[in-house]
Amino acid sequence: MKCAHCQGDLEVLRSCRRIRMRCTRCGRQFALHEVAAQLDEETELILEKYNAVIYD
Repeated sequence: MKCAHCQGDLEVLRSCRRIRMRCTRCGRQFALHEVAAQLDEETELILEKYNAVIYD
């Protein structure tokens, strides 16, 4: 997945209470609902590892 602002790669950022996406280039963070339409197969496979995803 790519960042909408700088086209850097987005990575899954997991903290104790939430999961967010973070750009490896500019450092912006996004809630999952902000990038849900852009999810690619690779990212979906990563998110499948978590038994519950809570949208914040």
